[in-house]
This record gives sequence, structure tokens and C-alpha cells, in this order.
Amino acid sequence: MTMTGQCLCGAISYKIEGELQMCGVCHCKNCQRQAGSAYSVLFGVADDDIELSGDLASYEDHGDSGNIVYRHFCGTCGSPVKTSLPSQPGMTYIKAGTLDDSSVVDPQIHFWTRSKQAWVEIDPDVLQMSGMPG
Repeated sequence: MTMTGQCLCGAISYKIEGELQMCGVCHCKNCQRQAGSAYSVLFGVADDDIELSGDLASYEDHGDSGNIVYRHFCGTCGSPVKTSLPSQPGMTYIKAGTLDDSSVVDPQIHFWTRSKQAWVEIDPDVLQMSGMPG
């Protein structure tokens, strides 16, 4: 599968040659703040499957789990583009809103649902995690 995308201004673009490893929705407060919305929709791909053009700015965050989360965004327009976690080497999480064709997006899981906005309704047939597993 080939997928392409870019930030709002086009300074950052990417091409993915490979399959989605997962697709989910994160409701943690930090994702809400970064997205400026109720949640962040993202999908995982292997690092080797993505070719990125442009220079991303990065922010080292510490999520609800306490683990490091690197949030990468366009330094010109501010669009969040990808997330990487040292705890998950070899995997890149792309912000689904940056896809040129988002028809491949089909979230299978909702994370950090205990932080979700009260007005957000989640299909009860979709897997949900209120926080960290275990």
C-alpha cells in the first residue's frame, strides 16, 4: 500500500510504502492539547516504510504514562505530523489528519478513554483502554 501526506503548509511531506500496523484514537490530555481537539487519530507504520521530506521540529513530552513521547511537527505551520516513542523502537505514529487520502483510516482502538471529553461517544464494539494496560 502507498500512502502520502503533508502538513498544512506543505513544508513537510511523506510517502509510506507498507501496511498500517495499527490505527487508533488517543484521548489523553496531551494529545488533546497538541491536536487542539478532543482526541488525536493516529496510525502506526514501521520506520523503514516511511520516507519524510522537510525538517520537523520536535517536542519531548511525558505522557500520562510517564514515558517519553516525542511529538514532531512542522515548525512553519505547526501541524502535528508524527509521534515516536523510545519504548517502541522501529515504529512511527503518523497523525491521520495529514494523509492526502484518509479513506484507509479505520481505528480499531481508543486509548486513554478516562480522559475523553464527556460529549465524545465511542462505538461500544471498538476496543477501549482507559489507561495503561496492567
